[in-house]
Amino acid sequence: MESVKARITKGLNFGAWIPTCDNSGANIIKLYGSKTCKTVKGRIGKAGVGDLILASVVRGKPEMRKQTVLAVIVRQKKEYRRANGMRIKFEDNAAVVVKDEKGNPKGTILKGAIAKEAAERWGNVAKIARIIV
Repeated sequence: MESVKARITKGLNFGAWIPTCDNSGANIIKLYGSKTCKTVKGRIGKAGVGDLILASVVRGKPEMRKQTVLAVIVRQKKEYRRANGMRIKFEDNAAVVVKDEKGNPKGTILKGAIAKEAAERWGNVAKIARIIV
């Protein structure tokens, strides 16, 4: 996992319901933890594009529901700023369910575009992406 070269505004709070953009069997996941967010005691954390999160499956296939999974956020509605000054925002929030902390995706197809910051940080997710913005 590499560092991100953009000033990513954390646009997703804990407890947010995030749709997935892959064919792993989970449709909507609920964000309850982040591997990359470090805060002071008592402060509720947030997550943004490229972050590895802990989530529980709210909607999806019956064998996937009520399980905890690791996921990577690939799109967010809240705009963020890249190093060249460009501001980027997407139409929706989206995540990709991964198998392990190295970022190997559980699904085989990604629907929609993914952010360049997430693709640089998670190379295995970028391999199966169709569009990188």
